[in-house]
Amino acid sequence: MAENNPFPGENNTGHIWDDNLRELSNPPPRWWMIAFWASVLWWVAYGVLYPMWPTLSGNTKGVMGWSQMQEYEKGVAEVESVRAQFETQIEGMSAAEVLANPGLSEYTVASAKVLFGDNCAACHGSGGQGNAGFPVLADDDWLYGGTIENIEQTISMGRKGIMTAHGKILSDGEIDTMSKAIEAGNPTSDPNFTQKGCIACHGMDGKGMAVLGSANLTDGIYRFMPAEGESLLDSIKYTIKYGVNDVTEPKSREAVMPAFGERLSKDDIKKLAVYVHKFGGGQ
Repeated sequence: MAENNPFPGENNTGHIWDDNLRELSNPPPRWWMIAFWASVLWWVAYGVLYPMWPTLSGNTKGVMGWSQMQEYEKGVAEVESVRAQFETQIEGMSAAEVLANPGLSEYTVASAKVLFGDNCAACHGSGGQGNAGFPVLADDDWLYGGTIENIEQTISMGRKGIMTAHGKILSDGEIDTMSKAIEAGNPTSDPNFTQKGCIACHGMDGKGMAVLGSANLTDGIYRFMPAEGESLLDSIKYTIKYGVNDVTEPKSREAVMPAFGERLSKDDIKKLAVYVHKFGGGQ
């Protein structure tokens, strides 16, 4: 092929395609070669200075003794040194006192964001907006009260309210009538509200009792919103008929807030209480 090279004197390999496409054998530019060998030297130097080469027991440590864990621990120590002054103050204060202190309150909101994300956001949403079947934390509707003390107690001890399945007490017609009265925000307009004992938990005015965690039936805010394809009236009927956390009724709704006092420190619970209160719905 080389003897038939139509480009004599050109530094090509003699491989010609389509009459004029050929493979040249020119050396790379000098700057490219310098950069190449410089990168090789840098690679060797890096392997000497830093951990790199695998060994039977792990890897070489490098003459500088650097490690990612050391870097991480150094960073954590720096963060902890900044946080220490705030954490020490929080340790000796109540949640209400932390909330009343502007500087500590601001720090707590910043530091508790991760706590909320790890422990609360899955159910209540990242901004306290709630998810299907879980309460909103950013409004003024609190089953057990919205003071900082109430919130702290709820987080620490958990909640598990019980509503009897009234399908055993009321007929379908009575459930329909009561559901419509509740949907209209006027549960006391139905005589059965009083006669069947609903006032024992929800109060004479139907506005609920924080000490029992019973819902306010007059404000149009519902713990259990309708499922897809279901009307609000149907959802209310279901709750009345099958109850909430009624162990005697297999179809009863489940509503349990776990006790975080079993997994979080007292200071973490204080922080979460302040964080939730600062959503704007705390009383």
